[in-house]
Amino acid sequence: MAALPLIVRQLGLQDYQEIWHKMQDFTDNRHADTTDEIWLVEHSPVFTQGQTGKPEHLLQTTPIPVVQSDRGGQITYHGPGQLVMYVLIDIRRHQSLNVRQLVTALEQSVVKTLADYGIEGYPKADAPGVYIEGKKICSLGLRIRKGCSFHGLAFNINMDLNPFHYINPCGYAGLEMCQLADFIEEKDATLDNVSPKLIKHFAELLGYNVTKI
Repeated sequence: MAALPLIVRQLGLQDYQEIWHKMQDFTDNRHADTTDEIWLVEHSPVFTQGQTGKPEHLLQTTPIPVVQSDRGGQITYHGPGQLVMYVLIDIRRHQSLNVRQLVTALEQSVVKTLADYGIEGYPKADAPGVYIEGKKICSLGLRIRKGCSFHGLAFNINMDLNPFHYINPCGYAGLEMCQLADFIEEKDATLDNVSPKLIKHFAELLGYNVTKI
């Protein structure tokens, strides 16, 4: 079967709510022939709550805004130096692909990217995301509407991790976060360095032919 086309957009530093609403619009207005897309962004500092997010997981009030989102999962933090990959795909195009398998593909894309740097990362069956030595390096949350996904993953590359101390990350008290810059030379821990590897692995796992914009 021929590879499916995939458009990858590099959007830079963006406001969370603006991109979120654009994802909703894209998903609501797409049709059977709409090409799947990935949006790569950084966000200005923001806490986001998932649909079932519990307010007690925000441990203290800070100047960082809190946004109630429509993705799955609990509270997390986004900020500069974190690679956010939004996955806007029509799951029905992929033979026998379900939401759990899409989550697995996203996790494995990160695991394979870490392996490119000689780092052993792994998913957990009971807590979506990717971990290194018990610390979480990548969070994940999706929304499915009319068979199409939006939202995606947040991969900590080289950022200020301190805001994670103000929350129970992903609803887990005491969960420690880490980032790629903890394990490799800081000069190599950049979004420009990491994102092509992440896209390559995701495209290979799901059979895409990538066009970059």
